[in-house]
Amino acid sequence: MSKMIDWTLVIIGEILVIIGAICDLLGAIGMLRFPNFFVRLHALTVGSIGGAFVPLIGVTLIALGSEFLDPYRWYVAGASFVAAIILLILSPAGSHAIARAAHKSKVAKVYPKVVDKLEEDREKGEIK
Repeated sequence: MSKMIDWTLVIIGEILVIIGAICDLLGAIGMLRFPNFFVRLHALTVGSIGGAFVPLIGVTLIALGSEFLDPYRWYVAGASFVAAIILLILSPAGSHAIARAAHKSKVAKVYPKVVDKLEEDREKGEIK
Protein backbone atom coordinates (compact mmCIF):
# COMPACT_ATOMS: atom_id res chain seq x y z
CA MET A 1 0.00 0.00 0.00
CA SER A 2 2.85 2.37 0.78
CA LYS A 3 4.31 1.95 -2.72
CA MET A 4 0.98 2.96 -4.24
CA ILE A 5 0.81 6.13 -2.13
CA ASP A 6 4.43 7.01 -2.99
CA TRP A 7 3.75 6.47 -6.69
CA THR A 8 0.62 8.63 -6.51
CA LEU A 9 2.52 11.46 -4.75
CA VAL A 10 5.22 11.40 -7.42
CA ILE A 11 2.67 11.48 -10.28
CA ILE A 12 0.74 14.38 -8.71
CA GLY A 13 4.02 16.22 -8.09
CA GLU A 14 5.08 15.77 -11.71
CA ILE A 15 1.72 17.10 -12.89
CA LEU A 16 2.17 20.17 -10.68
CA VAL A 17 5.65 20.78 -12.10
CA ILE A 18 4.23 20.61 -15.63
CA ILE A 19 1.44 23.04 -14.68
CA GLY A 20 4.11 25.37 -13.31
CA ALA A 21 6.02 25.24 -16.58
CA ILE A 22 2.84 26.12 -18.48
CA CYS A 23 2.19 29.05 -16.12
CA ASP A 24 5.74 30.30 -16.68
CA LEU A 25 5.22 30.09 -20.43
CA LEU A 26 1.93 32.00 -20.22
CA GLY A 27 3.52 34.64 -17.99
CA ALA A 28 6.36 35.11 -20.48
CA ILE A 29 3.94 35.41 -23.39
CA GLY A 30 1.90 37.91 -21.36
CA MET A 31 5.03 39.98 -20.73
CA LEU A 32 5.60 40.23 -24.44
CA ARG A 33 2.02 40.75 -25.59
CA PHE A 34 0.22 42.80 -22.93
CA PRO A 35 -0.13 46.53 -23.63
CA ASN A 36 0.83 48.39 -20.45
CA PHE A 37 2.82 48.17 -17.25
CA PHE A 38 0.07 47.10 -14.89
CA VAL A 39 -1.21 44.25 -17.04
CA ARG A 40 2.37 43.09 -17.60
CA LEU A 41 2.90 43.17 -13.86
CA HIS A 42 -0.13 40.90 -13.56
CA ALA A 43 1.48 38.48 -16.03
CA LEU A 44 4.65 38.49 -13.93
CA THR A 45 2.66 37.68 -10.81
CA VAL A 46 0.91 34.81 -12.59
CA GLY A 47 4.32 33.55 -13.65
CA SER A 48 5.64 33.94 -10.13
CA ILE A 49 2.79 32.24 -8.31
CA GLY A 50 1.85 29.65 -10.90
CA GLY A 51 5.37 29.16 -12.16
CA ALA A 52 7.15 28.93 -8.83
CA PHE A 53 4.66 28.14 -6.05
CA VAL A 54 2.91 25.29 -7.84
CA PRO A 55 6.14 23.52 -8.91
CA LEU A 56 7.57 23.88 -5.41
CA ILE A 57 4.53 22.13 -4.02
CA GLY A 58 5.08 19.51 -6.74
CA VAL A 59 8.71 19.11 -5.65
CA THR A 60 7.48 18.66 -2.08
CA LEU A 61 5.21 15.82 -3.18
CA ILE A 62 7.91 14.24 -5.35
CA ALA A 63 10.38 14.35 -2.47
CA LEU A 64 7.85 12.76 -0.11
CA GLY A 65 7.10 9.97 -2.56
CA SER A 66 10.60 9.34 -3.86
CA GLU A 67 12.65 6.38 -2.70
CA PHE A 68 15.85 7.79 -4.17
CA LEU A 69 15.97 10.68 -1.71
CA ASP A 70 15.34 8.41 1.26
CA PRO A 71 17.79 9.86 3.79
CA TYR A 72 17.06 13.44 2.71
CA ARG A 73 13.44 13.32 1.62
CA TRP A 74 12.14 15.29 4.62
CA TYR A 75 14.79 17.99 4.20
CA VAL A 76 13.98 18.52 0.53
CA ALA A 77 10.24 18.41 1.15
CA GLY A 78 10.44 20.80 4.10
CA ALA A 79 12.71 23.28 2.35
CA SER A 80 10.61 23.38 -0.81
CA PHE A 81 7.37 23.71 1.19
CA VAL A 82 8.73 26.58 3.29
CA ALA A 83 10.05 28.32 0.17
CA ALA A 84 6.64 27.91 -1.49
CA ILE A 85 4.81 29.42 1.49
CA ILE A 86 7.22 32.37 1.66
CA LEU A 87 6.79 32.93 -2.07
CA LEU A 88 3.00 32.73 -1.76
CA ILE A 89 3.04 35.46 0.89
CA LEU A 90 5.69 37.80 -0.52
CA SER A 91 5.02 37.72 -4.25
CA PRO A 92 1.60 39.40 -4.23
CA ALA A 93 2.75 41.89 -1.60
CA GLY A 94 5.77 42.85 -3.68
CA SER A 95 3.70 43.10 -6.83
CA HIS A 96 1.22 45.37 -5.06
CA ALA A 97 4.01 47.58 -3.73
CA ILE A 98 5.54 47.93 -7.20
CA ALA A 99 2.16 48.73 -8.77
CA ARG A 100 1.34 51.32 -6.10
CA ALA A 101 4.75 52.97 -6.46
CA ALA A 102 4.39 53.13 -10.24
CA HIS A 103 0.91 54.61 -9.94
CA LYS A 104 1.95 57.11 -7.28
CA SER A 105 4.96 58.31 -9.24
CA LYS A 106 2.81 58.57 -12.38
CA VAL A 107 5.42 56.75 -14.42
CA ALA A 108 2.99 54.22 -15.86
CA LYS A 109 -0.08 55.73 -17.49
CA VAL A 110 -3.15 53.65 -18.24
CA TYR A 111 -5.67 54.82 -20.80
CA PRO A 112 -8.61 54.48 -21.01
CA LYS A 113 -9.21 54.41 -17.27
CA VAL A 114 -12.51 53.20 -15.95
CA VAL A 115 -12.01 53.75 -12.22
CA ASP A 116 -9.04 55.20 -10.35
CA LYS A 117 -9.79 55.38 -6.64
CA LEU A 118 -6.27 56.52 -5.72
CA GLU A 119 -6.52 59.49 -8.07
CA GLU A 120 -9.98 60.36 -6.73
CA ASP A 121 -8.71 60.28 -3.14
CA ARG A 122 -5.69 62.38 -4.12
CA GLU A 123 -7.95 65.01 -5.68
CA LYS A 124 -10.08 65.13 -2.53
CA GLY A 125 -6.93 65.62 -0.45
CA GLU A 126 -7.38 62.43 1.53
CA ILE A 127 -3.95 61.04 0.55
CA LYS A 128 -0.75 62.60 -0.70
